This record gives sequence, structure tokens and C-alpha cells, in this order.
Amino acid sequence: QVQLVESGGGLVQAGGSLRLSCAASGTIFSINVMGWYRQAPGKQRELVATITSGGSTNYADSVKGRFTISRDNATNTVYLQMNSLKPEDTAVYYCNAEVQARSWTPRYNYWGQGTQVTVSS
Repeated sequence: QVQLVESGGGLVQAGGSLRLSCAASGTIFSINVMGWYRQAPGKQRELVATITSGGSTNYADSVKGRFTISRDNATNTVYLQMNSLKPEDTAVYYCNAEVQARSWTPRYNYWGQGTQVTVSS
């Protein structure tokens, strides 16, 4: 079994910064893509940013230039540095990882429990 544990959410004023962390643990052979998604009240969950094991990144247009995703493959941890935060960034942020538990098993997607980010105006 694989667990993703997020941390770093909270309340911040507009223009401020937060750093989210997500650590994967359990039976892990490899992790391909790791990423962050968010869901605001009354809206669908949306992609924020992803990063491959090789370091290739992808960002939603709404966060380009403000957010930076990174990962530490040695500790199976992914980070999201969020700068110049706006009230519209308020949401529950979820960590996602595509995990292969054993060399002979398929990859499965796992989700964290979510961490609240609230940006006040």
C-alpha cells in the first residue's frame, strides 16, 4: 500500500507565499509522474502542476511564473512553491503520484488527503 501525506497549507494574505510538501511512503519500486491538483468550492478538481522522474514539468496557465514544482526522488517527495498568491488560488490542494509498487506490477494513481490553502484579499 502507498500513502501520500501532504503538509504546508494554511492562511496567507494576497501576494504572500506558501510551500506545500507531499511525501510518498509504503511499497514503492518507482514513481513516474508526481503532481499537484486543486479543487475550489463548487468547482471541479484541476491540474496545477506535474513533474516527471526526469524533472520535466508542466503547469496550468493560471499559475505559470508564480508556482514552482520540484521533487526529491531519493525521498519520494514533491514540493510546490507558491509565490504571489491570489484569492483565486484558494482551494484544497491534492498531491498525486503514479506509483509502481514492484518491478512486475502496473502503475497506479494515488492521492493525498488534501491540504487547505486560503488566500485572503
